[in-house]
Amino acid sequence: MRIAADTDLCIGAGQCVLTDPELFDQDDDGTVVVLDDHPTGDKEDSAREAVNLCPAMALSLRD
Repeated sequence: MRIAADTDLCIGAGQCVLTDPELFDQDDDGTVVVLDDHPTGDKEDSAREAVNLCPAMALSLRD
């Protein structure tokens, strides 16, 4: 699994960071930064949750 982030869609809501700050951060403009784009184990569940919570649908998962 790989996390993909479309920074053009990101609105800086920060739900991803709140879901898992080990996987996501935000830059100075509030745009998502993926810290670990290949999560494993429990982090896969966190990544799925972050994708589902993103109000801008800026995150996706790919195999």
